[in-house]
Amino acid sequence: MTNKAEIQVAVAGLGAIGKVLATQLDAGRIGGCRLAAISGRDPDRTAAFVAGLSTPVSVVPLAALPERAAVIVECAPSALLSQVVEPALKAGRKVVVLSVGALLERPALLELARAGQGQILVPSGALLGLDAVTAAAEGRIESVRMVSRKPPGGFKGAPFVEQNDIDLDHLSEPLQLYAGSARGAAKGFPANLNVSVALALAGIGPDRTQIEVWADPGVVRNTHHIEVVSDAALLHMTIENIPSENPKTGRITAQSVIALLRKLSAPVRIGT
Repeated sequence: MTNKAEIQVAVAGLGAIGKVLATQLDAGRIGGCRLAAISGRDPDRTAAFVAGLSTPVSVVPLAALPERAAVIVECAPSALLSQVVEPALKAGRKVVVLSVGALLERPALLELARAGQGQILVPSGALLGLDAVTAAAEGRIESVRMVSRKPPGGFKGAPFVEQNDIDLDHLSEPLQLYAGSARGAAKGFPANLNVSVALALAGIGPDRTQIEVWADPGVVRNTHHIEVVSDAALLHMTIENIPSENPKTGRITAQSVIALLRKLSAPVRIGT
């Protein structure tokens, strides 16, 4: 009996998440998967990173990743989403998308996935309960509300913060930055609230999903509380994520992608 062939995986982007994934794949810690290629924005840093890996890995432009791998993991800045996803879908590949918020502004990518052989995979990331929300959506969901709190530094550079000239350096108490739809939250906080879009796509959509965003000097973890009212269940869920080296992103995000990759070839898959 022969073993299944390993799934060739490419990593697009070498930020906090991309480095973790590439390292884990290179070390053979994600069963059934092998690191086949990497694409990074900075040639020198990318070359230095690849030189430290245990096995040779191709470094190629974003558009060439589908030639090297069956699964591409997008860990790049949201502005580069189309450059990662479009060629992958056209080549019939699976692409794991972390910049979920950017999908809302690029509906053509969703249509491309529906029309072709490729597939967009959205991991749970820094959120919990997406299986339950997806199941509830098979019935009737009346409302979805999420309250997100992060240390103020995690919101620095967000378009909403800069456009409204909000001072995050001298907060002594929680400050509500935003209240509105998940669509608006994704636009105002593209690096912070991909979780809100994942929740919206699992449930009742980005316009009906309501989000509150708080900069809170009293928290040390990125915290999300979700309430879902449906005809199948009333859900109350809270997660407190430990930030990664990038304060905008929780450590569990990379681990969520690793769990997704394991499921691709797992003999037993747990969860919806």
